[in-house]
Amino acid sequence: MKYRKDKEDLDNKTQKTQTPQHTGSDSVRSRSSRAAVVCLVLLCVLLLTAVIVLCVHIYTNNTNYTQERDQLLTNITNLTEDRHELIIKNKNLMNVIKLVVDGWTYYQSSIYYMSKEKMNWTESRRYCMDTGADLITINNTEKRVSKNKQTNKKTFYNMSGGAAVWIGVTDSDVEGTWKWVDGRNVTSEFWAYNAQIKEPNGATKENCAVTVAVPQEMFCELVGWIDVACNRAFQWICEKRISQFILP
Repeated sequence: MKYRKDKEDLDNKTQKTQTPQHTGSDSVRSRSSRAAVVCLVLLCVLLLTAVIVLCVHIYTNNTNYTQERDQLLTNITNLTEDRHELIIKNKNLMNVIKLVVDGWTYYQSSIYYMSKEKMNWTESRRYCMDTGADLITINNTEKRVSKNKQTNKKTFYNMSGGAAVWIGVTDSDVEGTWKWVDGRNVTSEFWAYNAQIKEPNGATKENCAVTVAVPQEMFCELVGWIDVACNRAFQWICEKRISQFILP
C-alpha cells in the first residue's frame, strides 16, 4: 500500500511539473498560427493589389489601342474621301482641257468661247447655256482688272478680235435697271461715251448690250458697252467658270 501511494505521489509531481511546459508550447503554436494568418492576409492583399494594377494597366492599354484604331479608321475614311474628290477633280479638269482643245480659251479662272457666227442676244445666250455656260459677265474683281478703259479694251480685244460681241447684261425686266444674266445688279460700268453720246442712251427698245473693244463705224467710234436692240445679230462670248468643274 505504501508503495502504491508513493507511486501516485510521484505521478502527481510529474504531471504538475509537465503541465506548465505543455501550456508554453501551445502558446508558441498559437502565436505562430497568428503570424502565418497575418502573412497570408498580407500576401493576399499584395496579390489583389497586383491584380488590380494589372487590370487597370490592361484596361488603359486597351482604351489607348481602341482610340488609336478609331483614329486610324477616321484617317482612312478621310483619305478615301480625299482620293474620291481628287478623282472627280481630275476628271473635271480633263473635261476643261477637252473644252480648251475644242476652241475654248482659259482666262482668269474661267474658260471662254468666242463665236464666229452671228445671232441675236436670246439665241446667243441659248447657245451658251446649251454648253453649260452663259454669256460673259464682268465684275470688279476678275475681268475688269481696273477701271482703266485701255486695260478693259485690251482684254476684250484679245477675246473678241476687235468684233462687237454680246455680253450677258440686259434691262429687259425693268427698263433702265441693268442686270447681269446671273441676277446681279450692274455695279461695274464701262458704258461707252464721247463728247456727243453717252451709253446707255435711254432708248426703250435697246435692252441688250454689246461690248466694243476698238472703234467701229456703226457705233460712232465708241469704245465700251453699247446698248442695242436685242434682235440685232452680233457675235458673242460664252463664259464657263472653272469652279463649275472643281469641288470646293
